[in-house]
Amino acid sequence: MKTQSTAVLPARTGDTLPDIVLRGVRTHNLKGVDVSIPRNRFVVLSGVSGSGKSSLAFDTLYAEGHRRYVESMSSYIRQFLERMVKPEIDAIEGIAPAIAIEQKALPKNPRSTVGTVSEIYDYLRLLYARIGKIYSPDTNELVLKHTPEDVSLQAGFLDAGTPLYAGFPFPHHLDVQAHAFSVREELQNLLQKGFFRLVVEGELVDISNEAAWDRFAGMSPEELARVMVLVDRFKLRRDDKFLSRVVQAAESCFQESGGYAWLMVPGGKTFSFSDKLELNGVEYQEPSPQLFAFNSPLGACPVCQGFGRIAGLDEDAVVPNKSLSLEEGAIACWTGEKYRRYLRRLLEIAPEVGIAVDEPYEQLPAAHKELIWKGMPSKRYKGIRPFFAEIEKDAGYKVHYRVFLSRYRGYATCEACQGSRLKPEALCVRISGKHIGEVTRMTISDAQAFFEGLDISPFDRQVAGAILAEIQKRLTYMLDVGLDYLTLDRLTHTLSGGEFQRINLSTSLGSPLVGAIYILDEPSIGLHQSDSVRLVELLRKLRDLGNTVVVVEHDREIIEAADVIIDLGPRAGREGGEIVFHGTPGEIAGATRSLTADYVAGRKSIPVPVSRREPDFSRALKVFGAMQNNLRNIDVTVPADVMTCITGVSGSGKSTLVNDIIKKGMLRHKGLGTDKVGTHRAMTGYEYFESVEHVDQSPIGKSSRSNPATYLKFFDDIRQLFSRTRDAKLRGLKPGYFSFNIPGGRCENCAGEGVVKIEMQFLADIEAVCEECQGRRYKEETLEIRWNGLNIAEVLDLTVCEAKELFKGEKGILKKLQVLDDVGLGYIRLGQSSSTLSGGEAQRIKLASFIARADVRHTLFIFDEPTTGLHFDDILKLTACFNELLEQENTLLVIEHNPDIIKQADWVIDLGPGAGDKGGAIVATGTPESICSNPASLTGRHLRPWLEGNM
Repeated sequence: MKTQSTAVLPARTGDTLPDIVLRGVRTHNLKGVDVSIPRNRFVVLSGVSGSGKSSLAFDTLYAEGHRRYVESMSSYIRQFLERMVKPEIDAIEGIAPAIAIEQKALPKNPRSTVGTVSEIYDYLRLLYARIGKIYSPDTNELVLKHTPEDVSLQAGFLDAGTPLYAGFPFPHHLDVQAHAFSVREELQNLLQKGFFRLVVEGELVDISNEAAWDRFAGMSPEELARVMVLVDRFKLRRDDKFLSRVVQAAESCFQESGGYAWLMVPGGKTFSFSDKLELNGVEYQEPSPQLFAFNSPLGACPVCQGFGRIAGLDEDAVVPNKSLSLEEGAIACWTGEKYRRYLRRLLEIAPEVGIAVDEPYEQLPAAHKELIWKGMPSKRYKGIRPFFAEIEKDAGYKVHYRVFLSRYRGYATCEACQGSRLKPEALCVRISGKHIGEVTRMTISDAQAFFEGLDISPFDRQVAGAILAEIQKRLTYMLDVGLDYLTLDRLTHTLSGGEFQRINLSTSLGSPLVGAIYILDEPSIGLHQSDSVRLVELLRKLRDLGNTVVVVEHDREIIEAADVIIDLGPRAGREGGEIVFHGTPGEIAGATRSLTADYVAGRKSIPVPVSRREPDFSRALKVFGAMQNNLRNIDVTVPADVMTCITGVSGSGKSTLVNDIIKKGMLRHKGLGTDKVGTHRAMTGYEYFESVEHVDQSPIGKSSRSNPATYLKFFDDIRQLFSRTRDAKLRGLKPGYFSFNIPGGRCENCAGEGVVKIEMQFLADIEAVCEECQGRRYKEETLEIRWNGLNIAEVLDLTVCEAKELFKGEKGILKKLQVLDDVGLGYIRLGQSSSTLSGGEAQRIKLASFIARADVRHTLFIFDEPTTGLHFDDILKLTACFNELLEQENTLLVIEHNPDIIKQADWVIDLGPGAGDKGGAIVATGTPESICSNPASLTGRHLRPWLEGNM
């Protein structure tokens, strides 16, 4: 049935562009809605998860804008158009080119960095190639190449009347077989070119007489190198004609010698010039953008191949607790009885070289640490590196040596490039005293300050003006989206989903279009409440450029800052798909069918717990001396059997503490992980947890065939049901025949994917519906088998809520379906590809899989922003799921910014006070109420309105 929205606005004409009007939208669960999106406005699409927001924004508005763009392409591309899915819509008017900034999976490429994805590094490469100055790594002298004008300028510094010789060094040519010409052949060649005089130790020698040749034939190569071929001689005068003559002579010298010229005062000094980048006999490479590209062999460090890290000894594994002294056993590999003799020898000779054996290792000078690692053969002390080199020799045929080595190996910073990824020639180029590697190691805020105070000449500033403006503009946009704490060399796969999306947003702002539709998917993910204001300002700036900004959002502050709100609902799945409100933020409180309006107006709310679980700190995971990244040697206690929330502004160190130290440390202790654990002194309390589970936003499967049914493993039960039908038994079909992962009943044209990928050469590949199975994944014979009137493809196309009705007699399947519904995923389809699920949906599917298992007890669950993609009403369901896990005697450790979740916590650890090097400290710990009472806590300030009744 077509639902006619009463919120359709008339298309505007005249001095403004017409609105974007969509009529009869039936994409996915949308029920033939009509909607008008005002042009050049900031529009928020709100509603419960699964109500149809993404279907309207991405699958209709963006998809049609993209399809029409491709339609303007060549006939080669247009032949694939009919295979691109066209949105189910009656009509669309006023659509403009659309740009989607979605929650995409993070790039796993180890070469991808914040600088490369934001395009700032591309401009940095161009900047260093244009105005970078080369400095000798040995003497720190500036390397310059000379011009003929430089030669004449040098001549102008001498006294008038000074006699001068202009020439070039005696040549050394090679033939085609790379054999050197003889001296006689070189002299003959000079005569043919018209050079008749050589200068030998200040004496002019005429070589037109062959009798003089014998003098040169007996010279050594070093002596010949001091011989000058005379090009011109003159007495210095102060006039333009003379300087022009010197320039002409210098040009001849550079041309004939391959780039060298000498200016000699007879009996005095000789001035050398080169039009090459050369100093002290070392020739340097001309800077070019490729020289600074670590993805290219022209610029990549030859040792680490442009990765910045190499496999080697992991110092943190060799010296895991840096607060210990040498005599206390700081060097872990020598604490065992077998190798203790190496430690004894170090302790014996340490006083002789001034190494303190009773001071913590972390306080030892760098020079002393280098002696410990390198060794001192004169003192008969081997050193850590030679020790492991000797072990490595025997590791090829002795298993226990290989096991021993594996404990202390990891990825270490490449010593050749110091992690900058570039070859040494690139690191010789500096601007304002910094090479490009040092700039990329800066945070965004530090880089902005560096470029604002750049110390370069007016000429260089004029040459690089446009490049500098682009760099500073993009850095400003990165600051505006709250990413001031990120470094430009930070790997993208270490970012959160929200950080990556905001980088994409800043990149779009860096190359702004006018008259476009920008469609964003929850840009507030990962943002602290204090940063939301900056995001709103940025979105308004995008709107003010002349664009329509459409944002799918659940954040209350973003919703209230919009020009127009379009709320979908009233519920999810088939109970949604309608426009329940269309108007301004000031009007939404009066909407009667909108759940969003109920929460915004205060008619509904997520209640504060009546009582909180009392933490037992005698049963807790304790981390001592956390020092990874920006953490400031902090001690953290996570009590067992309660919900602990880690809060703080973006970049304060939350993910470093939880993911790099606690999660990896727990996994390594349980023997389930080998990843390098973040730097800390010690960790205790492992015994209170049987296992650790990180419920993150990564895809639920590596293959696009993975879906909710396969992940929760009830698809096995569904295939069993189909194999027990009468028709399946008659044909001898087993459960495996109904799998789309193996040959049998699946469509082989698309290998059970339902879509085929078409390579578009210079454009991104297109996924088109398989023509043989029409996207149903199975052969016709397979689809003839029916259970309760539906075939296997139709079952996979059901939503969770619809499947609950179908399988109400199957307890095993129904239990897992009910859990999916409880976590707010009643609207997703059983066979929905994992590649189409958002990060928040993938996270909740993982949560559902644990709740469905009765054997999950005494487990530490780690959640990283579980409210991603959740409406207020869905967060209420999520808190119920959290309580269910806690009742099964599990522990929850949650990184979160959302006050509705923070107020549910039993214990809060607030990090800060700022981001990057301004963060990394513990600002406050305690219950949510005590955090609110702490004036130093920015989180407490924003949490207070949600707890005012409890304060």
